[in-house]
Amino acid sequence: MLKDIPQLIVEDVAVAIVKEKNKEGEEIWNAYLLNLKDSEITAVLVTSNGYGTLKGEEVKTSVLRHFLDTVPPHSALKIEPIMENLFGVTNQFWVSFVFDKQMYDKKYIFLPETICPENFIHIPLLNSDGVLIL
Repeated sequence: MLKDIPQLIVEDVAVAIVKEKNKEGEEIWNAYLLNLKDSEITAVLVTSNGYGTLKGEEVKTSVLRHFLDTVPPHSALKIEPIMENLFGVTNQFWVSFVFDKQMYDKKYIFLPETICPENFIHIPLLNSDGVLIL
């Protein structure tokens, strides 16, 4: 029966964390879901949480759930702001969506201390520099 379950691989969907300025001009960090496909993805659900050890203490953040509904092709939607003091723990985004009448899901895991300028790339869809996981 397991052989009958299709092994669907997520392609052309990414999560990025970028530094931006808010309305007051303060620097903030935001997580985005990027749809790099030529078609929309629908029924998009993102759960996020952080976990690990920070300064010798176990840290486990709340699990947040975001329903983004539809993400148009070649676009990005903000998932949530992320606090810089959580960059020292693992930050996980679990994305589920429907594409071509099939349900897909994938975990995007930002390991501790990987959200840093040394790992930045230019993300054209956001016209910004940040960390991207495809």
